[in-house]
Amino acid sequence: MNAAILVSVQVGRPRFLGTDAGLPEQLDHRWRSAFFKEPVAGPVMLRSTNLEGDRQADPRVHGGPEMAVLAYSADHYPAWREELGIAEMGPGGFAENFTISGQDELSVCIGDVYRVGGARVQVSQPRGPCYKISYRWKRPDLLGRCEASGRHGWYLRVLDEGLVAAGLPVELLERPNPDWSVRRAADVYRARKKRADEAEQLARLAGYASRTAARILAGR
Repeated sequence: MNAAILVSVQVGRPRFLGTDAGLPEQLDHRWRSAFFKEPVAGPVMLRSTNLEGDRQADPRVHGGPEMAVLAYSADHYPAWREELGIAEMGPGGFAENFTISGQDELSVCIGDVYRVGGARVQVSQPRGPCYKISYRWKRPDLLGRCEASGRHGWYLRVLDEGLVAAGLPVELLERPNPDWSVRRAADVYRARKKRADEAEQLARLAGYASRTAARILAGR
């Protein structure tokens, strides 16, 4: 695995986004989101539930201690630009807070603990991509493409608060579940009814998000 680097840090706050004549008809309405993130210049404090300056529009399904940071692979963007023909797609394009090179859903595992600057973080679960990905880029097919490709990102919980900044290394400290990549966890969760034994294993992994684990164990 290549050395992982935090190449960009982004934050954003919820705002209403109006209709746009360029949107496909099925996406042409007002929506509220913090999907649009802006890069941070210099160090920023990572707290237990957010980077300073970052918020979520719907805290029922985003944010909180187990989804404090959304991470995304910088290495995916060249493929997206080529596939979609969107030259400006780059860091922050999938609403991530951390854009990281040298990592992806196949090389990062559930429960991994990393040091980034003064903070220590842990991989809690895959990102479940939502419809706002399609809204952001005005591409109705993008959500499906994101799910099918596995290029969806992952969430981090904050074990130790601290300052983080673009350009810092992302240093692996612990890997309790080496057989459970983010990609495998996402695949098993989506097929949890058919892969019940694996889904139960997933739910009981050290470091896996407790709310999602409870949903699996309850048969939902």
